Amino acid sequence: MVKKRKTKSKTVSSACKGVDKISGLSDDLLVKILSFLPTKAAVSTSLLSKRWECLWMWLPNLKFVSWVSEAKSLQRFLNRNLPLHRAPVIESFQLHINTRGFKPGDIKLWLVIALSRHLRKLEIRYDPYSNKPNILPSSLYTCKSLVTLKLRGSIRLDVPRRVCLPSLKTLQLLLDKYFDGESLQRLLSICPILEDLEVYFDSENDDMDLLTVNVPSLQSLSLCIPSDSGCLFNELLVINAPSLKYLKLEDLADFGHSCMIENMPNLEEAYVDVRYPDISSHIGLITSVKRLTICSETVYGDGFVFNQLEHLTLCVCTDKLNLLVRLLEDSPNLRVLDIVEMDH
Repeated sequence: MVKKRKTKSKTVSSACKGVDKISGLSDDLLVKILSFLPTKAAVSTSLLSKRWECLWMWLPNLKFVSWVSEAKSLQRFLNRNLPLHRAPVIESFQLHINTRGFKPGDIKLWLVIALSRHLRKLEIRYDPYSNKPNILPSSLYTCKSLVTLKLRGSIRLDVPRRVCLPSLKTLQLLLDKYFDGESLQRLLSICPILEDLEVYFDSENDDMDLLTVNVPSLQSLSLCIPSDSGCLFNELLVINAPSLKYLKLEDLADFGHSCMIENMPNLEEAYVDVRYPDISSHIGLITSVKRLTICSETVYGDGFVFNQLEHLTLCVCTDKLNLLVRLLEDSPNLRVLDIVEMDH
């Protein structure tokens, strides 16, 4: 019995010493520890004591996700506490809203607060399943510190005149039917040093006569048009990116359109997945690449030679024997051949 009491006493004593050690750490170190936790878990530590009550307010990375059961509580929490956030710089602010009921004015206010703290990365996913208002504040388009911007869902772009995003390098847009080529062009025009662009066109996109990507600084470009898209590039898809090194084009629609890509002397790698009959206009643009991944229903025309091609990846989702033979004949310096099954 004595031994058991001593063991229990030692256990309690060790636990107290552990708590004392944590309490003895500096606020900066405690905030560093909290930064490894999900935001919700880090915020919950405010209940431990007065010492911990405000520590989460110094976190540089914030991520808030709204589910049906938590929508009202999240709104109340952000309205009450986000204005009190104390970190002078917010490295990342992620907001995922998957339910109805959020007031557009509240969302704008939260974004204004985050942007005012020299925000570097902003990621918004907004799917209210209703007519979407404009939730983006005008200060977004003038944020000098923003390096990464990712928008997904029902978000309206309304780019003001005479604005600039001087530090933006990464832009990802996965938007719905209200997103069009003109909105994209206006946004790209205010990003002077953009390097990485990814654009996904929703299946509800209506009519888009002209899509232009004119970004001299761009190094990586990914464009995706889904198979069930109502989006129609009736005239031209124009890409002017002289610094481009990587191109990914997924055009899964059953119809074709003209494609013009100019001035790509630095292009090293391409990923081409097109479904319509004539792909010659695409093949002619990528004959200088060193690495090529291709998925196509048809064989391209004559007169193309891949002099620089060293690594070829060909999908086998359909019968590609004729395409494989043509590519082998037109690639005199090919060193690696991968035959794979694509998973879209």
